[in-house]
Amino acid sequence: MKKNLAIIFGGRSGEHEIAVRSARTVVEQADPANYHLFPVAISPTGEWLSPAESLAMFPEDVRAAFERQYGEPSDRLHLLTGDASVGGFTIPNGGTQPLDCVFPVLHGTYGEDGTIQGLFEMADVAYIGCGVLASSCGMDKVTMKTLFREADLAICEYVWFLRSEWELQPDGVVRSVEAKIGYPCFVKPANLGSSVGITRADNEVELRKAIELAAEYDRKIIVEEGLDVREIECAVLGNEEPSASEAGEYIIRDDSKAFLDWNEKYTGTGNNEFITPAPLSAELSDKIRQLAVLAFKAIDGSGLARVDFFLRKDSGSLLVNEINTMPGLTDASGFPKMWAASGMSFRQVIDRLVELAIRRYDDKKRNRTDR
Repeated sequence: MKKNLAIIFGGRSGEHEIAVRSARTVVEQADPANYHLFPVAISPTGEWLSPAESLAMFPEDVRAAFERQYGEPSDRLHLLTGDASVGGFTIPNGGTQPLDCVFPVLHGTYGEDGTIQGLFEMADVAYIGCGVLASSCGMDKVTMKTLFREADLAICEYVWFLRSEWELQPDGVVRSVEAKIGYPCFVKPANLGSSVGITRADNEVELRKAIELAAEYDRKIIVEEGLDVREIECAVLGNEEPSASEAGEYIIRDDSKAFLDWNEKYTGTGNNEFITPAPLSAELSDKIRQLAVLAFKAIDGSGLARVDFFLRKDSGSLLVNEINTMPGLTDASGFPKMWAASGMSFRQVIDRLVELAIRRYDDKKRNRTDR
């Protein structure tokens, strides 16, 4: 029997555009023999759109293929409320749409940070990906690194501070960064991804500008040491017993590029290439897979994640940089490519994610909620 699968995408985030592109990939790759799809977009301002309005965000060929496979999408709003008795979407002015699973293709704030996962829990629906705690910990780079250290995972040096501290004592913050981290360094919003709001700073003037930019996106700013590294990624699938994919590596051809910014990752500049399997020794590849699983477990992950590593060129040491609990799923993203290199098509990945989500939901239903 086909499962009713909601794809909630977009969102009120600086990563809205990437989430739309990721959702397009999911819509194109989901097996119509296994699912009835219900695409529901959330606008950049937080407005929920009808399936028809949501599908209109995709190119014409994608919309035409969807209608051939699933029929004409509804023009009525489909909303998730905290009413656990509904079991799916509430349709205003009457009606409901039961769901077997929700795929939250949402990157960044209000989607990958535990916010909407809390709504799914209240609505009592199965959903793909990490739960409330793991999502919020995986989103906040400071909390994430604290958990990594607790799990004895090697990480780079960093400092963090609040926007309010920067606004009150900017000179003190600069002196602290220079004393503890130095130059070069990377300044980031603590709760964002896709390289949004990230800047490399090589001197005090650049540091101040970088902090101002990061503070536009988050109340918490993190500054990491700048190292000469290779950037390695590894994908993870599973719940209690996760498995890791072949590793991948971004090769940057343009030496003038300080790091993989948003344009380099998503606009097809031709300055970089993602290679998987990464050109690594068998021993190092195995170690990366092991550490990816440990990082996933350190935040109590479930469903999927992508773990990013730094491989230092000077010492050869391996550092865990961060974990992404809803990694990019676009045609340019590493997550689908790494699983393809591991022998699993993205269609198979989607099937596996739905299976994991329902299994986790069923396991949680065993918990007593009475006294």
